[in-house]
Amino acid sequence: MSEAIARELMAQRFRSYLPVVVDLETGGFNAQGDALLEIAAVTLTMDPEGNLLPDATHAYHIQPFEGANVEQSALDFTGINLDDPLRQQVALSEEEALGEIFRPIRKSIKAHGCSRAILVGHNAAFDHGFLNAAANRCGVKRNPFHPFSSFDTATLAGLVYGQTVLARACHAAGIEFDNKAAHSARYDTERTAELFCAMVNRYKDLGGWQLAQREQALDSGD
Repeated sequence: MSEAIARELMAQRFRSYLPVVVDLETGGFNAQGDALLEIAAVTLTMDPEGNLLPDATHAYHIQPFEGANVEQSALDFTGINLDDPLRQQVALSEEEALGEIFRPIRKSIKAHGCSRAILVGHNAAFDHGFLNAAANRCGVKRNPFHPFSSFDTATLAGLVYGQTVLARACHAAGIEFDNKAAHSARYDTERTAELFCAMVNRYKDLGGWQLAQREQALDSGD
């Protein structure tokens, strides 16, 4: 029964969209020409009280697509070593990585009674642009994400905490953040997921979501 309640709450909370937190590490700022080097996604779930929670993390190293540009400044910033033998051993092609990421997202959409995923990211437009470009390059026909809508935690954190930098926003939310581990897609995605959940749950605890639900029910005559 509790799982059914949580499923119904999630389906209602974001207009049938399932929020999925995504972070990408790239070879530059040009989504069309620069390489996608790492991808990570955290699916979210909800408890019977309507609290949003991180569910599962999926993360992959990616081989630059043929002809891709990789700026040395981007590698210096992320600390990614393309010549690392361990990385070369586990890195997937873009098509393989997207397939591995999208598969559990589709399952989570179905499990929560949602219609599709909506991307959550810190400066979400950047990640969304690269994700869409990669999906187009690979000819993905069933991209589970909304093509242009997203939730930006930088904007939300600016509203809630007065901070737009991920590390500072996490600190304001009481979330531990290790700057030495930052700029790994997995680490940044997991901290972003915690931050997004903290902000959504804080709004709920202040009465925001429940109040909106009650007003909607009154308007519909329920």
